[in-house]
Amino acid sequence: MEHNNSTKQQLFLDEHYRQKRKINFFRIIIVVIFVGLWEVSTRYGWIDAFVYSSPSRIIKCFVDMLKGGNIFRHIGVTLYETLVSFLLVNGLGIVIAIILWRRLSLAQICEPYLVVLNSLPKSALAPLLIVWLGNNMRTIIVAAVSVAVFGTIISIYTGFIGTSAEKIKLIYTLGGTKRDALFKVIIPSTIPLIISTMKVNIGLSLVGVIIGEFLAANEGLGYLIIYGTQVFKLDMVMMSIIVLCVISGLLYKVINILQKKYSNY
Repeated sequence: MEHNNSTKQQLFLDEHYRQKRKINFFRIIIVVIFVGLWEVSTRYGWIDAFVYSSPSRIIKCFVDMLKGGNIFRHIGVTLYETLVSFLLVNGLGIVIAIILWRRLSLAQICEPYLVVLNSLPKSALAPLLIVWLGNNMRTIIVAAVSVAVFGTIISIYTGFIGTSAEKIKLIYTLGGTKRDALFKVIIPSTIPLIISTMKVNIGLSLVGVIIGEFLAANEGLGYLIIYGTQVFKLDMVMMSIIVLCVISGLLYKVINILQKKYSNY
């Protein structure tokens, strides 16, 4: 019986890895076909290479900027702004959600304002932030934080108040305080939600940074996109967009690894 169970388990694992390899294979194939069609279409004149660029032109643009060392500076600036914004969004979201959980009346007062601020298009605030804070990195970080922080507060606070009432009641029954309920029940129960929120926030932080760089930057990938559009260097624009996609994918992967490690405990 034990031998049969181990055999079935091995078959299941083999099938799982086979399916995973199959999915990865088709993902790569889709990218290869898309890039190939894009390159062929520009070479044969099916689409305008000046307007739509091409993989070979994008690679050449990247190599040229790589030789000058400029691309690393722009990537570094955007990455730094994104990580700072991400840390601030999650830190503020958790702290404010804790305050609202401890003060129910304050949460009821603030709820409609949080909903309105979360729904407000943040790009509308960017010009005001430039006037208030100046044309600098601080403005970009504040703009990025404003994109995600209100949704984070609402999401985490909702998770806090949705925690099992029986578990909290048990803590109080055993003589625990509100602090004990928070750190021994509320936060441990909502860690999966917090990690899921972080996965969303890493993308939103990057979006917020790019919005800020569109309006208040002289370096960074968002600046390159605007600059390239203004001077019709569309190879630079497409290259910046692809680099942003790679950065977004890598950052999401890091959070995903964190989630898997937590799930294993």
